[in-house]
Amino acid sequence: MAVIVNGSVTSAAADLGISQPATSRLLSDLAKEFDFQLFDKRDGRLVPSQEVRLLEPDIRRVIELMRQISDVSADITKRKAGHIRIACLPGFATSHLPSVVAAFLRDRPGISMTIEPDRPERILEWMITEQYDFGITDGFFGHPAVERTDVNVRTVCIFPQGHHLERQKEIHPHDLAEENIIHTRKDSVFFKALERRFQDDQIELRSHIEVRQFTAACELVCEGVGVSIVSELDAVKYAAKGISFRPFRPTLPHGISLVRPIHKKPSLITLEFFETFKASLDPYLVEG
Repeated sequence: MAVIVNGSVTSAAADLGISQPATSRLLSDLAKEFDFQLFDKRDGRLVPSQEVRLLEPDIRRVIELMRQISDVSADITKRKAGHIRIACLPGFATSHLPSVVAAFLRDRPGISMTIEPDRPERILEWMITEQYDFGITDGFFGHPAVERTDVNVRTVCIFPQGHHLERQKEIHPHDLAEENIIHTRKDSVFFKALERRFQDDQIELRSHIEVRQFTAACELVCEGVGVSIVSELDAVKYAAKGISFRPFRPTLPHGISLVRPIHKKPSLITLEFFETFKASLDPYLVEG
């Protein structure tokens, strides 16, 4: 194409950044491959042969496609293009994750995402079968096909604004002896740990409503039907919706596992988002 535009091998070589002999050799090899003459000489210039003129539209399309591939490749290398498939707990899909995704995509217009919320069992299945690049789950006990990073997030006691618990700097089980407790499923790791805290203080946990996700507990507390102990990640999102919260003592971390398939090589952009999301949890981690 450079020869077509310039009409000479010398000028084409300069545009291509290679030597004139190298350009001539490429033309000679290409003519042998096509088995017809590529250029005619007219008034000191090289003009495309009739056969090349027939091919020129296709040549231009191929060159444009190669340019697009080159541009996309550069964007991928610069982590500005690609697709990330994320599986997460339903609560994350509506609380903490959206703000992290929005900030991440702000200067990466070429990145697209799939976010699929589901229960931990399904997330584990998706990681094992390599259907998703990255997962956010809890109650994960390990699998040989899944790589994990465990983090412990602080939990807080939440209650409606104006509740008498607002007078306290922190909340203990004995402070909740007369309160209706909204809590996660009784077979969950988190509920069993919460129940032990109450048993250690010889306080009855007044089970009122059982839910699967912290976000559901937050919604119910907003409606004034009880109090709950939830991840601080969720509590802060509901502070503007009529919820107050205080640290819960003794410390009761909420364990989160960030998981990835071991045998699926992650893209650069997936790794970058993984690290970005992990860093977003730092302000909420249990100290020590």
